[in-house]
Amino acid sequence: MKALKKNKTLPACAVILAGGRGTRFWPRSRTQTPKQLLDITGGETMLRETFARLVPVFSKRSCWVVTNSEQALAVRRELPSLPSSHILAEPVGRNTAAAIALAAIHLAHEHGDALMAVLSSDAHIASVAKYHVILRSALKHASAPGQLVVLGIPPTHPETGYGYIERGTRLPAAGSSQIFVVRRFTEKPELRLARRYVASRKYFWNAGMFFWRVSTFLELLRHFLPATHAALMELARAIGTRRYPSELRRIYPQLESISVDYAIIEPASKLHPASAWRNGKKTTNLCTEPRVSVIPARIGWSDIGSWNAVYELLSKPGANFSAGASVGLDATGNFLWSPKKFVAALGVHNMILVETADAILLCPRNRSQDVAQIVKWLERQKLKSLL
Repeated sequence: MKALKKNKTLPACAVILAGGRGTRFWPRSRTQTPKQLLDITGGETMLRETFARLVPVFSKRSCWVVTNSEQALAVRRELPSLPSSHILAEPVGRNTAAAIALAAIHLAHEHGDALMAVLSSDAHIASVAKYHVILRSALKHASAPGQLVVLGIPPTHPETGYGYIERGTRLPAAGSSQIFVVRRFTEKPELRLARRYVASRKYFWNAGMFFWRVSTFLELLRHFLPATHAALMELARAIGTRRYPSELRRIYPQLESISVDYAIIEPASKLHPASAWRNGKKTTNLCTEPRVSVIPARIGWSDIGSWNAVYELLSKPGANFSAGASVGLDATGNFLWSPKKFVAALGVHNMILVETADAILLCPRNRSQDVAQIVKWLERQKLKSLL
């Protein structure tokens, strides 16, 4: 890898995570055509929409995508303007810590050091102009060594399916955005606790959008996941050589499978200068004590995590949404995705119907989170043609 840059001007790079399967969007989402490669909301594919949102802040050559070997070819077709070397394919899934670390060693190889924005490929953002302002503020704050920045979504209701971020003291603003020290992270609370969080106005949803220097991330990786760090440093020496594909297949399955939240960000938020010393001896090899901060991001964000979320995004409450020709008689609140066939709904309410060439999904809207259970059943039955 190149020597780390000592100057303050670092290239800003966006890393888009696009390796998920989107099992809650079956039967449209399949292994080779997952959620991020579909036009879930009826426009461009979610990956293209994500890429287009980022280009005003990041150059096209500064964008990277981490996907898997089954989807890499489709990603290349979706983003033809992206350099092919910037599409990184995992041979096996090892969760987000490994995926981000894979991108980090490639950025270090190309730039020595860089600002790194980690973003999902399948979220909806309504207020794009505000999003761009916040992205620039996050990058500015993350440019200092040891700084980790997360975007926090102000909650609109007591959601139990998201992680929460509790804010602490306010910091001097980076750009025009407010920024706070992160006090703690909480994973998917029960409803009673979620209501308390929302009422306090001190909590945000964790949207999985992170910012740091590559050098900061790799240093924390070495501290918290030393075996994964050592394995990836070995892989880094093969980048740009003929050995890289075989080394990737050999080394990557050895990496620990853990989310970046659990592995890096939450532990880093608990570190402070006093914890680095015990009995007068330094116990950490971190050059700079990390600090995790949160920027409130009121940007009309939705993770679009289920068919019901798509209904709520595209339809008015109580109305029927249909992707094709339809009629509803004594029928309200239904989501009907059947672009090529006429749908007649009679006496049904708050239902989801999704039709593909080989399958039909029918379920109540309030059970749309459970669609992933159907995929698990299909896997147990070894019905690969439906996966």
